[in-house]
Amino acid sequence: QVQLVESGGGLVQAGGSLRLSCAASGSIFSINYMGYYRQAPGSQRELVAAITSEGSTNYADSVKGRFTISRDNAKNTVYLQMNSLKPEDTAVYYCNAGVVVHLGNRQKAYWGQGTQVTVSS
Repeated sequence: QVQLVESGGGLVQAGGSLRLSCAASGSIFSINYMGYYRQAPGSQRELVAAITSEGSTNYADSVKGRFTISRDNAKNTVYLQMNSLKPEDTAVYYCNAGVVVHLGNRQKAYWGQGTQVTVSS
């Protein structure tokens, strides 16, 4: 079984910064990608940023230039540095990873428990 444990959410004023972390543990052969989605009340879950095992990144247009995703493959951990936060960034942020548990198995998506990020104006 694979677990994703998130940390780093909280309350911050507009213009401030937060850093989220997500560590994967359990039966892991490889992790093809890791990333974060977010979901605000009344809205659909949306991709914020993702990074592959090779380091290729993808960002939502709304966070480009403000958020940076990085990854420590040795620790199976992904980080999301969020700068210049805006009230519209307020949401529950969910870690997501595409994991292969055994050689030859298909990739499966796993989710973290979610962490609340609140940006006050």
